[in-house]
Amino acid sequence: MKTRASILVVLFLLTLGLAACGGSGGSSSTNGGGSGGGKVLVGAGSTLVAPLLSQWSNDYSKKTGNTITYGAIGSGGGIAQITARTVDFGASDAPFSPDQADACKSCLQIPWALAATLVSYNVKGAPAKLKLDGPTLANIYLGKITTWNDPAIARLNAGASLPATKIKPVYRSDSSGDTYAFSDFLAKVSPEWKSKLGVSTQVSFPVGTGGKGNDGVAAVVSRTDGALGYLAISYVFGNDLQYALIKNAAGQFPDPNPDSISAAAAAVTKIPADNAISLTNPPPSAPGAYPISTFTYALVPQSSSKAEALRDFITYAIGPGQKFASKLQFATLPDRVLAANKKTIAKIGSS
Repeated sequence: MKTRASILVVLFLLTLGLAACGGSGGSSSTNGGGSGGGKVLVGAGSTLVAPLLSQWSNDYSKKTGNTITYGAIGSGGGIAQITARTVDFGASDAPFSPDQADACKSCLQIPWALAATLVSYNVKGAPAKLKLDGPTLANIYLGKITTWNDPAIARLNAGASLPATKIKPVYRSDSSGDTYAFSDFLAKVSPEWKSKLGVSTQVSFPVGTGGKGNDGVAAVVSRTDGALGYLAISYVFGNDLQYALIKNAAGQFPDPNPDSISAAAAAVTKIPADNAISLTNPPPSAPGAYPISTFTYALVPQSSSKAEALRDFITYAIGPGQKFASKLQFATLPDRVLAANKKTIAKIGSS
């Protein structure tokens, strides 16, 4: 795993260098097509949004002749890269913290995709779609619940035959927006989690095994009997992994899909000026909402030599690019978010 990760990092750094040679320089227009006439935008960050961004980059290139080069290095990496201005845009499933926003120096965050973090498991003899709730998940990752037939799990799955297999928690070893969404949910439903571990893109888990990126977590879960891990929804469905149904604030266990993700987003009634929106643990008034839903953000500097190209690509992503959302288990952006996004996009390139 370390060798594969090292190769990916080297290839991404080489790509950055090539893109910088071919795509740097003044304000970029994205209206020109044809070979050799296109512009290049380089981005890095979230692995959750990577499958969707792959669809966007292919379609956008065909439409405009421009190139989008993206490295799926994790949300924390995306924040670091855009802060250092080594890429044209970052992507993160976690909004900037106040310190990160200050460090990025007039960066904008634009929610351009809407998905969910799922809880996946691999347990021989256990039924599909086990039911779990937030306090039970918190106690598993705190090391307080250690077997699959624990009474807390049995109570949520009346009549199910649960093996005595040891639970083997899996977490993201890199700085991750999925970790942010997962820990944000747990902090809202478990006072002990909130006080001991809190909310972050990188948590000091007291038990378990780390995996780098969604691919890394999926690999550990798929080969480990007893494993439990959190993953972006497209990676769970893409790898045909089992997933749990998570209890929401209304006491329901909605199946994670674009409809239940949209229900979580619909519960948001106010968008702050910086577009930082938490979707986890929506209120009981949203009974169909999946409780670990999350936005993914495009992170861009307000001042950029590629301002026009950035405006054009992000406008495409939140508009025509949303047609690719549902087949990858993403939900389309709600109207109030689109309206806020358009105002923010207009600021790119302004003084």
